[in-house]
Amino acid sequence: MWTSRRRTRVAVAVAVAALSVAALTAACGGAGTGKTTAAAAAGAESGGGGAVLKIKDPGNAGPLAVAKKEGILEKRLAEIGAKVEWGGSYASFTATIDAVRSGSINVLEGAISPVLGYLANSEDIKIFAFTDPVTDPAAPQTDGLVVRPDSPVKSVKDLVGRQVAVNKGGRGEYLLLLALQEAGVPADQVKRVYLNPDQGASAFATGKVDAWWAIVRAYPEAVAKGARVLVHGRDLPDKDLNMQAARVELLKEHPEVVRVYLKVLRELTAEARQNPERFQNVFLDQGPTAVSGPRLAEEVAKARYAAVPRFATAADGAFVTDVAGIFQKYGVLPGTVNPGDVIFDLKPAA
Repeated sequence: MWTSRRRTRVAVAVAVAALSVAALTAACGGAGTGKTTAAAAAGAESGGGGAVLKIKDPGNAGPLAVAKKEGILEKRLAEIGAKVEWGGSYASFTATIDAVRSGSINVLEGAISPVLGYLANSEDIKIFAFTDPVTDPAAPQTDGLVVRPDSPVKSVKDLVGRQVAVNKGGRGEYLLLLALQEAGVPADQVKRVYLNPDQGASAFATGKVDAWWAIVRAYPEAVAKGARVLVHGRDLPDKDLNMQAARVELLKEHPEVVRVYLKVLRELTAEARQNPERFQNVFLDQGPTAVSGPRLAEEVAKARYAAVPRFATAADGAFVTDVAGIFQKYGVLPGTVNPGDVIFDLKPAA
């Protein structure tokens, strides 16, 4: 009798202890298990569960560099059960093509022009965001058709019979064709030499080409070394907007992951406009990727005037059509482009 009662009291005590431990675990650090389960469930419901955002290395400056250093994307994506992987470095958008095809990168930024060149042979990426052009005259220029300071070339018309370095099927080639068209120079009277940015810089510096369309960081470096500018992209009816693109399967299967990426990019770009110094020399303040003096001041000014990316809409098809029209006219693209095949309507989250 006593033994039976004793066993009953022991069983009750064990049960109460177990419940207490469970309650304590939930109230303290062990709540992580509950939170993890909840986060995973939320991630699965939002379409983010198990997805991996794969982005190229952002370098030493800009919103994504800050996001990488501070783990911002990691934290935000974890909330929906997804994660981010940072990849290698690439000299240009066109240089990332193999990485995109292999799937080692699934989100990337660039301009409309190289996307069209890519989509001429593949349909596995689409544009989900655009950045409107900066029109403030106080903003620093970001590209230019440059010649050496002692060059006899004084205008775009003087390029007849000469060689100009551009990135094939990219923004450099688009802007050169647009500049030639505006100047009334037949495109076949100017030889386009297809080189990536690093090769273009070398060919220009050694005199192997007569001119070069320098873009992004290559442009201020060329000007700092004395290059003379014939025309800027901002001087032309340029429709080649900056954009964000992603692999189609990521957009269709995990749209919320892409929305989180864009939201973070938008927030940090807006912050950079207010506090641009924080977005320069993010990892290193010395070395080849660091800037100082006039170059630093120029990069700070660029960030201050940078436009914030926005969701792509059907109306942006006009930009795609315009850029494609230039490429088709001069044989860069083999056929017509349907904007609906290029733009993905991601839409903001409800």
